[in-house]
Amino acid sequence: MTDGETPVTPTPVAAAADPAAGPVPPRQTARGGRMDLTQGPITKTLILFALPTLASNILQTLSGSVNSIWVGQFLGEGALAATANANIIMFLMFGAFFGFGMAATVLIGQSMGRGDIDAARRATGGVIGLALIFSVVIAIIGWFSSDQILRWLKTPPEAFALAHDYLRVTFLAVPASMLSVTLMMASRGAGDAMTPLRFMILAVVLDIVFNPVLILGLGPFPRLGIAGSALATALAGTISLAGMIGWFYVKNHVLRLRGRELAYLYPKWSELRFIIGRGLPMGAQMLVISGAGLVMVGLVNREGLVTAAAYGATLQLWNYIQMPALAIGAAVSSMAAQNIGAGRWDRVSTVTNSGIGINLAMTSILIALLLIFDRAALALFLGNESPAIDVARNIQFIATWTFLPFGTTIVLISTMRANGSVVPPLVILFLSMFPIRLGIYHFGYPAIGSDILWWSFPLSSLASLAMARMIYQRGDWRRTLPQPGR
Repeated sequence: MTDGETPVTPTPVAAAADPAAGPVPPRQTARGGRMDLTQGPITKTLILFALPTLASNILQTLSGSVNSIWVGQFLGEGALAATANANIIMFLMFGAFFGFGMAATVLIGQSMGRGDIDAARRATGGVIGLALIFSVVIAIIGWFSSDQILRWLKTPPEAFALAHDYLRVTFLAVPASMLSVTLMMASRGAGDAMTPLRFMILAVVLDIVFNPVLILGLGPFPRLGIAGSALATALAGTISLAGMIGWFYVKNHVLRLRGRELAYLYPKWSELRFIIGRGLPMGAQMLVISGAGLVMVGLVNREGLVTAAAYGATLQLWNYIQMPALAIGAAVSSMAAQNIGAGRWDRVSTVTNSGIGINLAMTSILIALLLIFDRAALALFLGNESPAIDVARNIQFIATWTFLPFGTTIVLISTMRANGSVVPPLVILFLSMFPIRLGIYHFGYPAIGSDILWWSFPLSSLASLAMARMIYQRGDWRRTLPQPGR
């Protein structure tokens, strides 16, 4: 198919590279650095495609960490605990929409594998239109219900007012943030991981610069305290989104919508039915994770402000540990989807195994570094004399290794998700996050106290890995995925 401006060569099965002929370098189109994920040596291609996503995750997490440093150093432990409570709520909100974005990414990836650009654009338009509606509704509801949400979380009284101010401003930024995340996911589904990286760099630089200015009221700007931190993130994200939309058109990105294609923003029921049908279970997966996070925050808050602050700082460091799993998982999902669309099932299992190996190697290195330098890292968020440092170090030693089984599970689920298998991963996550994890807490707390909170992480992760491996090996997820309109 030729779209008139950006020619894309379909990858039919008959034209696939012969493995006996030797490795074929990963191809990139002339515009935007978009990679053909159906050709070339799998491990090398996967690494090259995952690295920009990993860099984006590093930058995003670095931005959050720097902001937490500003908040913790300038506003104290109560403010840091407030941001931890607010951020888990925002993760819940984005988790509710995540599934729709992932369903669209599956459609985009498989459409690109078949060389059907118009189908990829229809999926992009549909999920953007859905994101606009969803995000505006969430922003309005969140603004008026922020106090009640914080009460449900049992936010410590010392942090309640600060969390309220931070959360309300953050809710206002939801539409721009959600659109930005949606565009980045769609771009990666099309094989372009560089565009999201470019505009993540812009957002992070602006966020880091704006934070101290608005928190402290530097120059002509008013002193806004913790609300200034949330506003800085909102402004940076909005500017980055505007830049990314402009870039799509200036560079004639394969997913840009123009002329009659703008009607795709109002999707047909066939696209919505697929996105919602597959997206609801995927979104439910994120809601399960978010809900488990909310429950954990509530349990941690019951242990007092010091433990809450220690957990908030620990989460900042864990964000870095989980980055390889998330980046490799996203790359595996996009790469598997394109190969499935191209009929290259012979490559899908190798993509999965390569993803697991790469993730284990990278995560192991990060865990070792964190455990060696944990006190210095925690002091950045809590201050050198904080009593929360020893509590946080205890959390690190007990639970940080959980990201090894976690990462393997993410890769397995990402492969299954690439062909629209969404219910088994949902069941796995629900069982491991609620009856298993909460059961561990319930029966273990009388024996060892609050430490059971941290032990519940690796034990529940091992359970989820065992279930994911069993379902992956059964192979039911390999059935042909029905496409919209067919």
